[in-house]
Amino acid sequence: MGAITGTFKGFGVTFSHMFKKVVTTDYPFKPPVSAPRYHGRHILNRHPDGLEKCIGCELCAWACPADAIYVEGGDNTEEQRFSPGERYASTYQINYARCIFCGLCIEACPTRSLTMSNEYELARDNRQDLIFTKEQLLAPLLEGMEQPPHPMRLGDSEKDYYVGALTNPGTSAGAERSPMGPGRYQVEEHPGVTFPGAEQTEQRSAAAAGKGGKA
Repeated sequence: MGAITGTFKGFGVTFSHMFKKVVTTDYPFKPPVSAPRYHGRHILNRHPDGLEKCIGCELCAWACPADAIYVEGGDNTEEQRFSPGERYASTYQINYARCIFCGLCIEACPTRSLTMSNEYELARDNRQDLIFTKEQLLAPLLEGMEQPPHPMRLGDSEKDYYVGALTNPGTSAGAERSPMGPGRYQVEEHPGVTFPGAEQTEQRSAAAAGKGGKA
């Protein structure tokens, strides 16, 4: 008797869904909008003058439970300055084949250099392509920013950068709602570097144009 009752209950679930409205997502032409604080791909933020916020402290790598982050710190000089202060990240990599998007690296970052965007289109057909380099993770240069290396423009010491960070935060403000999400990925050009999402965006635009032409 119990088996028969269970069978009817199971069919009841099936029949109840037959009369519900079908929701179809027109992906990839109309990607679904993720939640504002969705944990997507990372962004290495910049100060308002373009210098990098990352100081190469490696705290994010230490905090990562999946060992997905690799950082090598380097020394700034007056001739070659990439960030305020003494140190910067000469090498920065995130392996998205390992990353579990827990956000612990974000909490460990002392300068709010590392934040997470809404970008979730990270599928690749090659494991090597899932290792994102510093050039791929750096936030784009906004208006008024200058590509490092260059001298400090906001003050004479790194303290001047962090004292005014609340009123002039650079690219870290609202990074969780970054326009660098699916289909909106925009970055500055780096010779020899293929940015994630760029090829998919071009293919999607071409497909959408062709679909509109047929209609």
